[in-house]
Amino acid sequence: MLRRLLAGCALAAAFAATSLGASAQYYGPRVPPPPARYEHHGAPPGAGYVWVGGYHRWNGHAYVWVGGQWRRPPHMGYVWRAGHWADRHGTYVWIPGHWVPG
Repeated sequence: MLRRLLAGCALAAAFAATSLGASAQYYGPRVPPPPARYEHHGAPPGAGYVWVGGYHRWNGHAYVWVGGQWRRPPHMGYVWRAGHWADRHGTYVWIPGHWVPG
């Protein structure tokens, strides 16, 4: 009985871990990230591309810069909502960017 309960809990935890979507939050340090870097991105590689700016990612020890890139929206009329770090009671939480209907 206990073995089945533990197996069920493990299965539920694995499912929960794999079902995190764009609204997942990633916890970082208790210090804010540095200001975003300016990125010169030039012209888009083709029609319909949108510049998705870079951001600072917490690697467990320090913030590291992840450069931006040109991307195509998943559907016509969608716009990019940039990710951001939010202060949640003294701990910084990463809210990932995602596409939204424009």
